[in-house]
Amino acid sequence: MTRHFLRDDDLSPAEQRAVLERAAQMKRDRWAERPLEGPKSVAVIFDKSSTRTRVSFHVGISDLGGSPLIISTASSQLGGKETAADTARVLERQVAAIVWRTYAQSGLEEMAAGTTVPVVNALSDDFHPCQLLADLLTMQEHKGELAGLTVAFVGDGRSNMGQSYLLACATAGMHVRVGSPAEHSPEPGVVADAQRIAAETGGSASVVSSASEAVAGADIVVTDTWVSMGKESEKAERVATFGGFKVDQALMDLAKPDAVFMHCLPADRGFEVTADVIDGPQSIIWDEAENRLHAQKALLAWLLERAGA
Repeated sequence: MTRHFLRDDDLSPAEQRAVLERAAQMKRDRWAERPLEGPKSVAVIFDKSSTRTRVSFHVGISDLGGSPLIISTASSQLGGKETAADTARVLERQVAAIVWRTYAQSGLEEMAAGTTVPVVNALSDDFHPCQLLADLLTMQEHKGELAGLTVAFVGDGRSNMGQSYLLACATAGMHVRVGSPAEHSPEPGVVADAQRIAAETGGSASVVSSASEAVAGADIVVTDTWVSMGKESEKAERVATFGGFKVDQALMDLAKPDAVFMHCLPADRGFEVTADVIDGPQSIIWDEAENRLHAQKALLAWLLERAGA
């Protein structure tokens, strides 16, 4: 059966470790693996604007010997005259995998159900699992063994990043705390899934309504924009709501002395994070940004093996 990567818990704990180890190996020897030699093509579809996702998938597919086929939804039939399932059946005859940066998680699920090639979620409204693979790789580089570490995500808990942090870190055996206003807590079903996984891996997953409670004693502190794509009209309201969840040095000082700061970017400096934190010595955001490349290459190689590509 074709394996897809639509949300973070599509990988078991052992599979997640295998992908991260492969990513570390690929980072050490960037051109060692060429599963797309031919070249085979990978369709990379964008409903949303992008910098890091576009660059990292384009470069990564090329590194793997393949040809990235970049498709803008606005200039294709997808989302207009053609369903996701029909698009997938057309693409599967010509490409080795499909990567889609979109809005609704249901579209990715429809596409995956309708194709025999791997489908990768490059971001949806609900999850951002490729970013979490990069984040876990970065944490591993700076902190060593992931299991047992405490990570605090502060901000919009119902964002794709907040929800992916719960699932991915629970899968890694970490203690993950999401600190957000109660009205922006993660979906209860996602929290329940993370807690079920954590019970099996020795980690934990919790949601609190205080930034200081989330960050206290943490090894890693993470935030993301308060205004996700599609929510720009809510900016004034969100700035007022999330004002107590800004990551500044005073908040960082509540974490462990050797805690690191992460942000998937782009950052709205002065809002969710202050310049002295994001540019300071605890920040590892540039390693995090680079690691999108290595983590996604490892994921694609892993999925292609299982698809017999």
